[in-house]
Amino acid sequence: VMDSEAHEKRPPVLTSSKQDISPHITNDGEMKHYLCGCCAAFNNVAITYPIQKVLFRQQLYGIKTRDAILQLRRDGFRNLYRGILPPLMQKTTTLALMFGLYEDLSCLLHKHVSAPEFATRGVAAVLAGTTEAIFTPLERVQTLLQDHKHHDKFTNTYQAFKALKCYGIGEYYRGLAPILFRNGLSNVLFFGLRGPIKEHLPTATTPSAHFVNDFISGGLLGAMLGFLFFPINVVKTRIQSQIGGEFQSFPKVFQKIWLERDRKLINLFRGAHLNYHRSLISWGIINATYEFLLKVI
Repeated sequence: VMDSEAHEKRPPVLTSSKQDISPHITNDGEMKHYLCGCCAAFNNVAITYPIQKVLFRQQLYGIKTRDAILQLRRDGFRNLYRGILPPLMQKTTTLALMFGLYEDLSCLLHKHVSAPEFATRGVAAVLAGTTEAIFTPLERVQTLLQDHKHHDKFTNTYQAFKALKCYGIGEYYRGLAPILFRNGLSNVLFFGLRGPIKEHLPTATTPSAHFVNDFISGGLLGAMLGFLFFPINVVKTRIQSQIGGEFQSFPKVFQKIWLERDRKLINLFRGAHLNYHRSLISWGIINATYEFLLKVI
């Protein structure tokens, strides 16, 4: 959620597809869904991090794409990948959990709960998203490291974590509420719509065609969800850029940003076009890599 700022499936209901969104069976205790999710995340972060950094600056300061790029140019190439360790740790872990837990919980609930499969899969998606939020501190530190206003306070992930320690454990989880909302709902939509979107693409008959269709279906869905949850991430970024002080509620921070941006909805979506393209690429990479690895591992 969506940054955020995820997702996959097994038995054929929420994501069943004639085109094979792989018939994943997880009741054999295999860990490959976790491994494939982790590898897909690593591949994605390594490729798209510079784009994410431009987007972050726009979300935080409400500036135009050109101005955000100029900021990064002034920071220099050595700072381009500054802060990549937290998202690399966070994304590889959370996507491993997202895909793996979704599969395992779907299987578990389907076996022990008398409810329609779409309902058990929806609950599994929400629970997987909620579990991902355990790693909010990594997203929190990533926000601080990407904000140039904090460049003089710490230079790496360890220093950022150490700087928050004196404020207590709650400081690491600043911004948890919007993350829980984003993760849960975006997981439900991702797992529920991934298969149907692929079914409406031209039928794939070769491995390369399947890869392309997985990229397109994952990319389109990721871009749509990224746009839908963009204002949530704007507020989340503002909340997490603060160190110490009052823990302001989501509505209060939203109202402050709304006033700062002249009460115009379009200003809340500043940077959304770049986020759309980044999400298109990111979720295309994630979905295609995940499905490919499931077939070869």
